[in-house]
Amino acid sequence: MQTIRKLLPALLAAAGLLSAGGASAMSLLQAYQTALQNDPQYKAALAENAQGIEYRNIGRSALLPTLQASYYRNKNWADLTQQGLRGEDTTHPRYLSGSTSVQLRQPLFNMDAWARFKQGKAQSDSSAALFSVRQQEMVLRVVQAYTDGLFANEQLRLATAQRDALAEQRNVNDRLFAKGEGTRTDMLETQARLDVAEAAVLEAQDNVATSRAALAGIIGQEPGELDGLAPNFRLVPMQEGGFEAWRKIALENNPNLLSRTFGIEIAHQEVNKAKAGHAPRLDLVATFSKANAETLNTYTQDSTARVLGVQLTVPLYQGGYVSAIARQAVAGEERARADLQVETDKTLVELRKQYSAVVSGVSRIRALEKAVASGRLLMTATEQSIKGGVRINLDLLNAQQQLYASERDLAQARYNYLLALLRLRAAAGTLGPDDIREIALYFR
Repeated sequence: MQTIRKLLPALLAAAGLLSAGGASAMSLLQAYQTALQNDPQYKAALAENAQGIEYRNIGRSALLPTLQASYYRNKNWADLTQQGLRGEDTTHPRYLSGSTSVQLRQPLFNMDAWARFKQGKAQSDSSAALFSVRQQEMVLRVVQAYTDGLFANEQLRLATAQRDALAEQRNVNDRLFAKGEGTRTDMLETQARLDVAEAAVLEAQDNVATSRAALAGIIGQEPGELDGLAPNFRLVPMQEGGFEAWRKIALENNPNLLSRTFGIEIAHQEVNKAKAGHAPRLDLVATFSKANAETLNTYTQDSTARVLGVQLTVPLYQGGYVSAIARQAVAGEERARADLQVETDKTLVELRKQYSAVVSGVSRIRALEKAVASGRLLMTATEQSIKGGVRINLDLLNAQQQLYASERDLAQARYNYLLALLRLRAAAGTLGPDDIREIALYFR
């Protein structure tokens, strides 16, 4: 029993310490910066955002002038019959004909072009908002994978410490039984706990491998050692105003809501585009052209024309097409408004969920910190009681199991608290690179 008393505190102290990364450890901030370079989902988001930027230019192009040129050159073989005083006179001219022209067209009044311009702006703004969503998702995925890896390591350390302590306890029980001082019940109890602990170690090893693979998939390389939580875990003071303050921030800044708002504008401009099918169009047209033997009657002539004027186009009837697409576009706008309301409700539910998780996380962490401290005191007291003959082997095993569970739950509660804090800011639309720098200070 003297050996187990010396060994157990060291093992449990090692299990209780949160990992401190070495010089080669990958910090959370390094993982995030690496993911910015290698994460395939983020690369896809960058490409999607680059596409979205061009909507503004595409829409603006409808208001800008268009310039086009045309050229042709032909060789002609013709039969030309003319009626003369002596009857019909037929000739067979062979000649080259050609034409070169350049035309500039500038819209002066075009409702469709104006609607496309405003729609392009809204589409680019919507794309920018969606990119902000992808950036926030990137932060959450990195922190989630990083803390999952740390928690898996924590579980493995605690499971290994418990297994090693049980293995030593078994050896002590064997020696005591051999001297006639122990009981077979103690041996069987310890062996049963040891078998379960062995299985727990194997499961923890699998979880470590899985979590590391998930993190490697995001950062594009093997993560190596990870920084563990710093010893002094700090709880963040909640913002004044409670949930209502967060609600106001979310309604103003949540990028999903902003994207849906721009979606309404996009749909509204689609209505204007459809209605423009009934509106006249006025263009300024400037043309310069040169023709050589352009027709058979002028195959001996060359001409140059310079034309400047306006062209008015008035649509009259297209078989009901314009009215149909206008009604379709109006329905699309109503759908966009409904989608905004759905997204708003969804966002506020998520905001409430994460706010509650942060608030309850504070209480849970404090309670578990007390549980871990009490568990360590219980271990010491149980060892002393066993020495005095008041407690038995099973009491020590139960105390050890209770301490192991409390340390595991405390680690998980701390990681969940940090994630809930980030998810709360994401739901409010304020999550950014500065937040991950703040959270990175919790690790070392």
